[in-house]
Amino acid sequence: MPFPKVSILIPTCDGEADLRRLLPALAEQRFDGTLECLAIDSSSEDGSVGLLREAGFEVTVIPRSEFGHGRTRNALAERAGGEFLIFLSQDALPLGEDFVTRMVAPFSDPTIAGVTARVLSNEGDDALTARTVADSPEASPRSETRRWSTPSDYGLMSGPERVSLLRFNNVASCIRASVLAEVPFPEVPFGEDFAWAARAMASGHAIHHAGDASVRHAHRYGPRAAFDRYRIDAVFHREFHGFEVRPGLPSALRGFAFELSRDLRFMAKHGFRLADVVRAPFLRAAQVLGQYVGSRGGGDDWSEVRRSGALDLNLSSAASAGMS
Repeated sequence: MPFPKVSILIPTCDGEADLRRLLPALAEQRFDGTLECLAIDSSSEDGSVGLLREAGFEVTVIPRSEFGHGRTRNALAERAGGEFLIFLSQDALPLGEDFVTRMVAPFSDPTIAGVTARVLSNEGDDALTARTVADSPEASPRSETRRWSTPSDYGLMSGPERVSLLRFNNVASCIRASVLAEVPFPEVPFGEDFAWAARAMASGHAIHHAGDASVRHAHRYGPRAAFDRYRIDAVFHREFHGFEVRPGLPSALRGFAFELSRDLRFMAKHGFRLADVVRAPFLRAAQVLGQYVGSRGGGDDWSEVRRSGALDLNLSSAASAGMS
């Protein structure tokens, strides 16, 4: 592949502490092509904008009310001049001087529209946070390319099969600019990355997980934050995939037992701390309860999103869009 121009795009909001570790990692990148760096900041009240500009970023400041996960990333893409667009969360930490190179390399396959990085926990994360990240598919070191061979089969897939097929993560992703221009991020309250991947794949493109390109990224949730986070996630999967993560109380009870047993096994291998042992039942109960409530219809009203068509996939046209 000739040396391309790559745009690094970051939506920010009060991210000064995170940017102090992210920006030096970006400055250390060794890349044979051209890099440009852009950010859209949602009226930060800390030193985020100053740090970004000192690091050479072109920064646009918007009111917080104008932020949207898909909308803001689309706006960043419109301002960018790169052939490939790397989207990063402000609290992600790329590992290695060749992170950008590794994210761009899979695009030598012209069918690939988007690439996601391997996500690892942060150094010093508590056992429960580290275990959650380590158990996620995004932590896999195995690179793989996913595509739809027969789009009409989507309706025959189970919910977990759909989730596995469409998994995409804007914590650290790279998207071919020409594809994003044709298939922008949809306007959804949550899960714009999954929803975009579905549309891109339905249009005949492939998605790649780059197991050799890694970032550190994790959130330490308390019970209330875990409930909210997993409820919203369950609502998205119900609305978009038709998949109820915890469809009933038996499923929720099994989920609680599974999560707790995974925590205990992880701690048995990596070391027990009393604080983690005490916290685990409360955290996992909140997590599973959030999944149950979201699966049963509790949560945000997505009726306007459904009416807008943001969740629709044009599978009839996909069958003739280069999938044969």
